[in-house]
Amino acid sequence: MDHNGLADPYVKLHLLPGASKANKLRTKTLRNTLHPVWNETLTYYGITDEDMVRKTLRISVCDEDKFRHNEFIGETRIPLKKLKPNQTKNFNICLEKQLPVDKTEDKSLEERGRIMISLKYSSQKSGLIVGILRCAHLAAMDANGFSDPYVKTYLKPDVEKKSKHKTAVKKKTLNPEFNEEFFYEIKHADLTKKTLEVTVWDYDIGKSNDFIGGVTLGINAKGERLKHWFDCLKNKDKKIERWHTLTNELPGSAFSD
Repeated sequence: MDHNGLADPYVKLHLLPGASKANKLRTKTLRNTLHPVWNETLTYYGITDEDMVRKTLRISVCDEDKFRHNEFIGETRIPLKKLKPNQTKNFNICLEKQLPVDKTEDKSLEERGRIMISLKYSSQKSGLIVGILRCAHLAAMDANGFSDPYVKTYLKPDVEKKSKHKTAVKKKTLNPEFNEEFFYEIKHADLTKKTLEVTVWDYDIGKSNDFIGGVTLGINAKGERLKHWFDCLKNKDKKIERWHTLTNELPGSAFSD
C-alpha cells in the first residue's frame, strides 16, 4: 500500500451484527512489512450462547497511514457457529475485497456494549441483591474514543423514586469493572410484579451525561433477560451471574439523568 512497496499493517475485529464502535478490537501496527507476525490475543468478554449462533467475526487488515486515511487491504469473515467451546481452531483464509455490511440490521436496537449483572434473592435479609460487575465494549461517547461510564439501577414501578442506585464513575474506559452490589428490601412474592431497569451512562463535567445503553430484567422481559429473572426467583439465596446486551432504548423510561 505504500510507495516503498511495503505496508504498515494492523488487524481490526468487529462482531456483526453490532455497533461497530462498541465492539472493535485491534492489534498493534507492524511497520514496513508484507509478512507481519503479530502473535497477539484479542478477547471479547460477555459472549452469550445466542451470539455464538447469530454473530460473525469480521477480520479486516488495514494499512496505517500517518498523514492520510488508513487504507483497507482485505477482509474475511468467520461465523462463530463454526467454533466449538474450549477448542482452538486455526483458519488459513485468503483475504477478500471489502464485503458489504448488511444494512438490514435493526438500527433502533443498536447494540451499545455488554453488562454483567448478578441477581440473588436473600431470604435472610428479605431482599434482592443486584450486583453490577463489569461492562464490555461500551460505545464510545467522548472525543478521545472512550467513555467515563457509571451504572444506575431502578426497581420499578417506583412511585416514591427511592430505588435509584448508582455505581462509581470509571474514567476513560470502554471495559469498566465495578464490582458493586445494591440491596432492595422486598418480599419475594412482590418481585414478580417488579422490573429491574439498568442503564449505563457516560459522565460529563459541566453538561448533561450521555446515555450509552440499557437493559430491563423482569417478568415482562424476553429471552436471556427473562430467564435470568426467573432463575433468580426460582433459586433463593443463590447468586446468578449473566451477561446482557445493552441496547440504545429502554421501554417506558425517560432518558434523563
